[in-house]
Amino acid sequence: MNRGKSDPVQHEVESFMQGLKKRNPHENEFHQAVQEFVETVMPYTLDHQKYRDACILERMTEPDRIIIFRVSWQDDEGNIRANRAWRVQFNNSIGPYKGGLRFHPTVTQSVLKFLGFEQCFKNSLTGLPMGGAKGGSNFNPKGKSPAEVMRFCQSMMVELHRHIGEDTDIPAGDIGVGAREIGYMFGMYKRLENRFVGTLTGKGLTFGGSLVRTEATGYGTVYFTENMLNHVGDGIEGKTVVVSGSGNVATYAAEKAMQLGAKVVSLSDSSGSIYDADGFTPDKLAYIKELKEVRRGRVSEYADKYGCEYLDGKPPWSIKCDVALPCATQNELDGEHAATLLKNGCRVVAEGANMPSTLDAARQFLDAKILYGPSKAANAGGVAVSGLEQSQNALRISWSKEEVDDRLKSIMKSIHDQCVRQGGGENEHVNYVKGANVAGFIRVADAMIAYGVV
Repeated sequence: MNRGKSDPVQHEVESFMQGLKKRNPHENEFHQAVQEFVETVMPYTLDHQKYRDACILERMTEPDRIIIFRVSWQDDEGNIRANRAWRVQFNNSIGPYKGGLRFHPTVTQSVLKFLGFEQCFKNSLTGLPMGGAKGGSNFNPKGKSPAEVMRFCQSMMVELHRHIGEDTDIPAGDIGVGAREIGYMFGMYKRLENRFVGTLTGKGLTFGGSLVRTEATGYGTVYFTENMLNHVGDGIEGKTVVVSGSGNVATYAAEKAMQLGAKVVSLSDSSGSIYDADGFTPDKLAYIKELKEVRRGRVSEYADKYGCEYLDGKPPWSIKCDVALPCATQNELDGEHAATLLKNGCRVVAEGANMPSTLDAARQFLDAKILYGPSKAANAGGVAVSGLEQSQNALRISWSKEEVDDRLKSIMKSIHDQCVRQGGGENEHVNYVKGANVAGFIRVADAMIAYGVV
């Protein structure tokens, strides 16, 4: 992404990153997210004096605020436990802060800053009035009883409720935070505030949730993939698709790809990957969903049941495919994996997870000029439907599944078209990384300039 630049541009990028790393030491994930963004946006800012005069990039890479707090709770044995939690409110120039909450032992301030930064431009691309934020805790819900998860969520909301609201900051779910956790947190929020408003999204359908929200990120990733293929006169039907992960994003990406006629051959978890050469069927996918969502088992059980190949401790990127959908977690796909995918003929990569490709991997995809959809564009379907949930809550109505899905398709088509305009053009190869970054940047930057120096 930085190769092929003129020396003045590269000098500006290196100078900017040197300053950012000095101000934010030891935050590698945040550095990576900003580097990928700045390498494509810097040439645009150098061509537009107003952004340099307003010091936009420096201001844009500094969060509005970071809230850090302790969450104390009691486990089932009566032991008192303590975790750390954060809310990174990054930028609310185009709307109230919006972004998920992640519960996982790997959660750090750096991870949440990278996620919040990416969220600003992802939300911008949807066209909805949403700013960017992210939050979470190093609490691990795995292995905890429902009562322990409930006590943690309620304790967390005792502090978090002071900093959120339907016109201020609207959290949602992320890794480790599903419908159960959102329900516990929303119940405590309602009790503390004595108000029933759409302050959290991803709620259950009985108390203000939206149809298609669970499926939205995975479905949206596949809709974006289909748009990329359609742009070059192709489609996803008949393609062999490799998917990583086995949570909501992965399983619903697999489901939608199958519905559109693709052959999905893999899913994975932290223990390894399954390779079903015959392809998943609706019944097989239902087994995976029950395995992961209800029994919280390992994908190796699927391999045992259906007699397919199991790649112990390995991701699925060695499997030959036409389309790769990384849907697990950040930096799961490195340069070696990218080289293997390209060697095996993969010509489409769409990111269902947040920043799942390392910088080296992303550069290889760009150099090879394959169809490469970065996460801030390809996985924006989740936050798009979260925004639609906000709208339904505000209007006190519920849209049908068909209405929400149609709106999701329309938003993903609009995001794709923005990427084409800024990343290439109708008859040129599209650099979707550049397109997504520049298109997302313009809307946020212009709003910041309109407010003056604040």
